[in-house]
Parts: sequence; C-alpha cells; structure tokens
Amino acid sequence: MKTDEELSPELRKVAREGGTEAPFTGAYVNNHEQGMYKCAICGTKLFGSDTKFDSGTGWPSFTNPANLEHVVLKQDDSLGMRRTEVVCKTCGAHLGHVFDDGPAHDGGKRYCINSVCLVFEKKED
Repeated sequence: MKTDEELSPELRKVAREGGTEAPFTGAYVNNHEQGMYKCAICGTKLFGSDTKFDSGTGWPSFTNPANLEHVVLKQDDSLGMRRTEVVCKTCGAHLGHVFDDGPAHDGGKRYCINSVCLVFEKKED
C-alpha cells in the first residue's frame, strides 16, 4: 500500500480529497484491453474489463465491481447534489460515483470511476 507521501498530486487530490479528474483525460477512458482494474493505492481488485462500457461521459464506466466486498458505497451530498460515492474498502480511497443510468440489461448501474485511481493489469494470454 502506498503512503500519502508516495501519491502523485493528482491521485492525492482525487483519492484523498474527493476530487475528480477532468473528463476525457484519464488513461483508461478508451482502454479496451482485457484485464483487471485495481486500486492505485492498495492494489485491491476493483473492476473487471468485462463490465466496462462506453458511457460517453469521459470517465471509465463499469456495470459492477469485480467484488462488492471490495467497495463501500456512501451517500455524498456535496456540490448541491445527492450522489453515491464509491470508496475502496481496503484503503478508503475515493474512486468516483455510481449512478442509476447504466445499461438496463446489466442492472442499470454506472460506476463512474476516475482513471487516476486505477491501475490496469492486462490479462495474460
């Protein structure tokens, strides 16, 4: 697990201070490779590429976490909105938010996650 001192300024701003990276700027917005997205701070497995979809929002979007036990969902009333925050259960990193406007055939959820909070591990062939 990385210490706060080891985090880049952008990762610290998003993961520790609840910020958001600019849309369409993250490393994984257009990643279509097969593999696992892990927490950039602690390495916990968070999202599989099989649940990733193009939401057109500018952030990597997933229909479900790889394991619901690896995330915590919290009510977030900041910025004058009611949203549901997604947090890494292992290290407490703010990852993004979950919304109810995802693909209906996959449960209708859209986990909108900041790329900076993720590390992608490509599936071995």
